[in-house]
Formats: sequence, C-alpha cells, structure tokens
Amino acid sequence: MLVHGGFVDGSGWQGVYDLLRQDGYQVSIVQNPTVSLAGDVEATRVVLDRQTGPTVLVAHSYGGAVITEAGNHPQVTALVYIAAFVPDQGESVNTLIANPPPGAPTPPILPPADGFLFLDRDKFQEAFAGDLPDAQAAFMADAQVPWGVDALSGAINEPAWRAKPSWYLISTEDRMVPPPAQRMMSERAGSTVVEATGSHSIYVSQPAVAADLIKQAAAGR
Repeated sequence: MLVHGGFVDGSGWQGVYDLLRQDGYQVSIVQNPTVSLAGDVEATRVVLDRQTGPTVLVAHSYGGAVITEAGNHPQVTALVYIAAFVPDQGESVNTLIANPPPGAPTPPILPPADGFLFLDRDKFQEAFAGDLPDAQAAFMADAQVPWGVDALSGAINEPAWRAKPSWYLISTEDRMVPPPAQRMMSERAGSTVVEATGSHSIYVSQPAVAADLIKQAAAGR
C-alpha cells in the first residue's frame, strides 16, 4: 500500500506501482485528503481493511506520519519510509521540523491561507522536484493539493515502528526533509537504510529504487 505526502496526491506513485505490478504484487494507493492527520490515518485504515493478506505500508514525506499511526493495523507486517517523517510518540511533523539541522534549506512554504499550505510555485522544482524534467515539475507545482495545517500538528499516539520492522530510503539531495534529519529518524526507528542520490521526489524520478526497497521489505530482508 502506497501513501502520498503533502502537496501531492497518489498519482505520483504510478512508476512504483507499475514496477511492483510487473513483479506480481498486489498494490493499493491511498488518496489522503491531507486535511488532518486523524483523517488521513482513517482513510489509510479504510484501505487497509480491504486488503486480503499481509501488507507492506509505504509512505513518502508527510505520509510517514500517517503510516506511523496507521501501521498498527493488524494487516501491516512492515513499514517503508521514502524520504519521510518518522515521528515518535507525542511528536508531529511540526515538532520534527521545528529545529532543522544547521545549514538546511528552508522549504518555500507560503503563509497559511484558510488553514491550508502551498509551496511557492516558482520555487517548487528546486525544493521538491529538482531531478524531474521542467515540464513535469511545473505540472506538479500547478497540481498542488492544499496541505492542512492540522495535518502538520497531528501528534502520534502509538508509533508502529516500535513494534514492526521498517525500511528507509534516504534521498541525499532532498531540500524538503534534510538528509541529516532523515538519517536521525531512520536510525532512531532501527530501520534498514538505503541511500540514493535524488530530490524529495525520488519516488517519482527513480521508481526502481523505491520499488526495490519495498520488495526487500516484503521479503523481510
């Protein structure tokens, strides 16, 4: 099961979806509203309830907070984080970004409007999709999904990674979630870690890297 992050929707997973399907995996994609963490966890649980066997729960970016809570579902056997947030109990995305590593780039998030956030369109590619073609990055910038402020502040009650194995793909050129923060979170969670050169959109630009890690998690190795 593939869970998207903030500012985007589930269509960005198509490359990963295609590769996994080619290898015989059943794949579901969650379309989270990204209005509140509780709402996104519930949307993910609805899709989990439809699964017929052991499930690897995969997330990008903010989706990591979603699967950290939703991953307690009994169908879930493993968690895969792709350049994602991995909060602990009581933490939220807001608390994780409150003290960025020294020298980390500042994501070009515009001031909230009616409780929702957007990225500056003119800075979207540099921050979010630096290794994607210009036209594709421009489309993603213009297709942004409003990200609710309440989603960022939603705190984790029971982090699933404390009870279930996890894997993590660190994107070394990420300008949204700094690589040092990714390393800290993945180490804290005891994740099996792979690093690859790519932007925050590495799951779009390099779907094979993400798919290979998901297959490792499915095989338990």
